[in-house]
Amino acid sequence: MQFSVQQIAQLVAGSIEGKLDRNVSSFAKIEEASENDLAFLANPKYEEYLYTTKAGIIIVGSELQLKQPVFGTLIRVKDPYSSFASLMQFYQQMVSQQLSGIEEPSFIHSTASIGNNVFVGAFAYIGEGAIVEDGSKIHPQVYLGRNSRIGKGSIVFPGVKIYHDCVIGNNVTLHAGVVIGSDGFGFAPQADGTYQKVPQMGNVVIEDDVEIGANTCIDRATMGSTIIRQGTKLDNLIQIAHNTEVGEHSVIAAQTGISGSTKIGKRVMVGGQVGVAGHISVADGTKVGAQSGITKTVRIPNTTLNGTPAHDYTASMRSQAVLRRLPDLEKKINELENLLIALLKERDEISSSS
Repeated sequence: MQFSVQQIAQLVAGSIEGKLDRNVSSFAKIEEASENDLAFLANPKYEEYLYTTKAGIIIVGSELQLKQPVFGTLIRVKDPYSSFASLMQFYQQMVSQQLSGIEEPSFIHSTASIGNNVFVGAFAYIGEGAIVEDGSKIHPQVYLGRNSRIGKGSIVFPGVKIYHDCVIGNNVTLHAGVVIGSDGFGFAPQADGTYQKVPQMGNVVIEDDVEIGANTCIDRATMGSTIIRQGTKLDNLIQIAHNTEVGEHSVIAAQTGISGSTKIGKRVMVGGQVGVAGHISVADGTKVGAQSGITKTVRIPNTTLNGTPAHDYTASMRSQAVLRRLPDLEKKINELENLLIALLKERDEISSSS
């Protein structure tokens, strides 16, 4: 699949600088690209590669001042990173659109509803009353439980398991191994020391434009719904417990765990390996550093937190700086203590001689 420099410039609303007869068929990093590749330059520390790359077309910033000639044709845009990402997404959608039809063997229950231009891969299972709307792609070995629903234009990659009654919105991407709607972790302690399972009767609702990374698990609610709001992006290997709600356009990095009945606000940014306690709220716009632990409600919006338990980011950094200096501080204290002992000894000797 080839694209001309004019087509690419039109897609990203950019201006062309250089040869107009360039065509590319793939993407590559600027330091590794060949004449058939499209590359980009967004970070100034990679500018040296702009003058050595063999990329046929390069997306660069509007304000970039060239220091020497370049081989490829430049397309100048306001935001090279976002423009390059948009082009990759456009390409991926074109490739995905080529998938259509129902591969065999696969199982589709007689009561299931399959929309137009839907792809169902081999060994997929679509259960009783399940709905797959127009343009969605169900890859091989996907399981859709009874009465589950997939919205329009969604992509469900191989091995995803969606339990019964769960609802997936439009333009959602679920990567390989995602599990939606497994039982929440609910067990009632008994007098004899055993645990009785609490039935998990709710579901999971994933709103439009959400992307969920590989092997992430989102538990169904005990009652009601576990909800991932519109535009949220979840990384790989995340655990979200029952009755949790994640607000719109939040981003959560890998290996984060969110306990049950917690409410995460809008536009929250969570680093990797963060732990969040249950039955608390995190205010809109909160930013949480990697490996932090949030143990209580965050009430003030747009707060930046770090550490365990998570607290003000600046104070946390100062505390860490002090901790790193503890060996030196201990040495200085010992030196001061020895000096004080010597001074006291000298004073006592002077007193006794007089």
